[in-house]
Amino acid sequence: MAHLPASKAREGFADTINRVAFGKERVVLRRRGKDIAALVPMADLRLLEELEDRIDLVDARAALAETKKKGAKPLDAILKDLGL
Repeated sequence: MAHLPASKAREGFADTINRVAFGKERVVLRRRGKDIAALVPMADLRLLEELEDRIDLVDARAALAETKKKGAKPLDAILKDLGL
């Protein structure tokens, strides 16, 4: 994975984008020596989003199982408890 100062990425924006898009390279942008952002190929982004979706699904299934086990509280009661 390449590290590149943000100023250099800005100067050579088209080249940096081409490295990512066509070279399938990941580029970490730095400012004042700290990593601030990353440019990744679309395939990497799609994979990351799919992983996040799977994690969300696991969490949702766990919440549903807990609700089935412990029961659910009606929304009106929750809002009343919160003073809304």
